Amino acid sequence: LYKLMSLASTSINSITSEIYKNEVFLRFTFLALYLFALQCVYAGSFHKDVNIHWGNGRGKIHDNEGKLLSLSLDKSSGSGFQSNQEFLYGKAEVQMKLVPGNSAGTVTTFYLKSHGTTWDEVDFEFLGNITGHPYTLHTNVYTKGLGDKEQQFHLWFDPTAGFHTYCITWNPQRIIFTVDGIPIREFKNSESIGIHFPKSQPMRVYASLWEAEHWATRGGLEKTDWSKAPFTAYYRNYNVEGCVWANGKSSCPKKSHWFTKKLGKGGMNKVKWAQRKYMVYNYCTDKKRFPQAQSVAVYAGSFHKDVKIHWGDGRGKIRDRDGKLLSLSLDKSSGSGFQSNQEFLYGKAEVQMKLVPGNSAGTLKSPGTTWDEIDFEFLGNISGHPYTLHTNVYTQGSGEKEQQFHLWFDPTVNFHTYCITWNPQRIIEFKNTESMGVPFPKNQPMRLYASLWEAENWATRGGLEKTDWSKAPFTAFYRNYNVEGCVWANGKSSCPGNSPWFTQKVDFEGQKKMKWAQSKYMIYNYCTDKRRFPRGVPAVCT
Repeated sequence: LYKLMSLASTSINSITSEIYKNEVFLRFTFLALYLFALQCVYAGSFHKDVNIHWGNGRGKIHDNEGKLLSLSLDKSSGSGFQSNQEFLYGKAEVQMKLVPGNSAGTVTTFYLKSHGTTWDEVDFEFLGNITGHPYTLHTNVYTKGLGDKEQQFHLWFDPTAGFHTYCITWNPQRIIFTVDGIPIREFKNSESIGIHFPKSQPMRVYASLWEAEHWATRGGLEKTDWSKAPFTAYYRNYNVEGCVWANGKSSCPKKSHWFTKKLGKGGMNKVKWAQRKYMVYNYCTDKKRFPQAQSVAVYAGSFHKDVKIHWGDGRGKIRDRDGKLLSLSLDKSSGSGFQSNQEFLYGKAEVQMKLVPGNSAGTLKSPGTTWDEIDFEFLGNISGHPYTLHTNVYTQGSGEKEQQFHLWFDPTVNFHTYCITWNPQRIIEFKNTESMGVPFPKNQPMRLYASLWEAENWATRGGLEKTDWSKAPFTAFYRNYNVEGCVWANGKSSCPGNSPWFTQKVDFEGQKKMKWAQSKYMIYNYCTDKRRFPRGVPAVCT
């Protein structure tokens, strides 16, 4: 049976010949062909089934039957296609041949995605590399905008030398990722323990080839070699069998084996084999990233919908169609910045940032002359010297509550997550001490701001080190932007139900971590500055 199915992918004639040569297989002929028909790829037509929706001619269908399509990338643009239909559950499959040679900084994709700011998404992303080094296959699942469920692999073959089959099976019980028929990952429906699963938003199939040199290869250390452009990836034997979404409801094909598909013992053994031998990253084992050992996910909103680049005259840019990545730049003429479209009275504001030499800042701030403000400010430095992370809290226009740190990592090499949690009891960790007469921000709604600007008169060694404009433009990157908070509108706030941040406090383990950070990396604390406060430190310090 195995022999017949293998031969069937080449030629029916060779199967027939083999049957005559091996009469022992005759009794299995019809069963084998039937099973093969169930498992093979139905090669649809790119002409009829997809739309090349961006790239300005860089995406091309190469034959009259619509079996072969290519996507190209040059310095001006990448390209991509999307399915004409939407699906609520289905099996999406394609054969791909990736960009050969030096593909550093390129990302080739095949994925499912819904619309909206709380979208669902299931990803195959192939992260390019320099010549002689392997691609990284990056898989992820987003549910209601919640991502950070990455598993990454180095494949057991060269994906640039020939076509290989990549498949996503999505049904109500699970999502299965397979490569050449071998399951490498299963993401089960775990709603019973409070984990969202994509089940209500129809998704299209997408594929794209685009540039992400700031993060794709070795965290952005390897840049794209544009002398090798255009880069080209090929797709063939595209097929989607699914529950087609139309007029607000889905219609599923009868007796679809994928709709109830699960992995048996043999399938699970294959997953274990792939993960043991070829997995290079698993979010489930990343204790450094998730020190609290809990299910953690960043709600990655859309910069397109959630913020406004309100100054900079084009120096602030959203870098991708999904609004996941934004950059701010600074030159001698101007910096740039963005602000949230909504105001919040309490909330949790989070973003991942990759810094550059210069002075980049992230802030919650209210308007007015007696404003409230909560600051992350990153003060740039000369090469070889660390950034200074400057934190501050203003209440009713009064600040002077600075604490400064040298971080335990280089914030310019990769993205790191910075978060401000603000609730009625504390800003983690600046406690509400109104009982001692210390004002606390509780009445004025605030927007979230981010900016990159020049402050050479004070930012670095009190202004002794000046900005080297020969290195301009300076650029900082922001991704996985999220604000979950009590939205302010029409003079009142509306809070999401059961928000853990609203009552969050720093427990014993958290206090130990804060003491560790302050004892090892704090370089200034206003509470210990007796020279600045000769009559006694501020009351909040006690």
